Formats: sequence, C-alpha cells, structure tokens
Amino acid sequence: MGALENLEHYTYEDYKLWEGDWELIDGVAYTMAPSPVKRHQSLTVKISTQLEEWFEDCGECEVLVEEDYKIAEDTVVRPDIAVVCDDENENYIAKAPLIIVEIISPKTARRDEVVKFSLYETEGVKYYVLIYMDDLRAKIFKHNGERFIKEGDFSHETYEFTESKCPAKIDFKRVFKKYRKI
Repeated sequence: MGALENLEHYTYEDYKLWEGDWELIDGVAYTMAPSPVKRHQSLTVKISTQLEEWFEDCGECEVLVEEDYKIAEDTVVRPDIAVVCDDENENYIAKAPLIIVEIISPKTARRDEVVKFSLYETEGVKYYVLIYMDDLRAKIFKHNGERFIKEGDFSHETYEFTESKCPAKIDFKRVFKKYRKI
C-alpha cells in the first residue's frame, strides 16, 4: 500500500465542521495562511472596490471576497476575490465565477499558480488574475473555451474585461500607487 493510499479523503460535509481557514482540493485539506499581511488586505480592498464600482448596477453579477467556491463534494476553495454572475446559491459560490483574483503570497504561490490555475482552467473561469504584491504586478489569463491564454503582465495599465455581462476594468496604476517608490 502506497503512502497516498493512507491519506484521508475529505468532503464538503467534513469541511463545514472545521474551525479556522481551510481549502479542500480533491479531498485533500490545505490550511490557509494566517491573517494576510496588511499589503495583501489593502490590495484586496482596492481591487474589490474597483470591481464593485463597475458591477454595482449590474443586476446579474456580484463581487465577493473570501467566499467558498464549491466545485465538487471534495473540492472547496476560497478565492481572494470572485465576480459571480447568475449564481442563485446563497451558501457558497456554486458555478464558475466570471473573474477570480488571487493575491500571491510565498506560502500560497504554488497552490495559486499551479493547483488552482489548473482547477479554474478546468472549471471554465473566464478570467484569472494573479496579483504579485511584492513586484506590484498582475498576470491576467483569459479562458478561450479550452484553456487559459495569458493576456499579459500589468503594472501601470488598465485592463478591461471585455467578455462580461456588465463592463468592468481594473486600473493597476491606482491599485499599486500607494506602494510605488516614486
């Protein structure tokens, strides 16, 4: 019997009972980092505020921060920011978000760049935004119906989410302004 066969396989029902902050991917539990550093929190507020301004009058979409995204009975993740459209579930995100933003920390980098990248790509998330808070840079990926295609790196630019029920943009110059050494 291999080492992997001895691992516990958890479900959403188990996950709901846990204390603290966790994610569940393919039945494997991942602890989340302690409370994010101030820069992480600040960038989350700046980006979610900009998105909220765009989606404020959109009756079909909403901006959510740190909300459970239940993909399967054994897979629940918690994106930093998600824009969800036409999702009637009140308990968690139940369908692929239009936009997911993850702010990269050293502890979560591999999970965000590899594991969640693959997961979100498979689920058909339209836009995946990775924020590198130390580099003051964002990488944006857009799903083409089969896979993610890199749209580019953004630091001072504004990115427009063109395939959205409601128009939306993120102005990265504004997002990173406070942290630039002028």
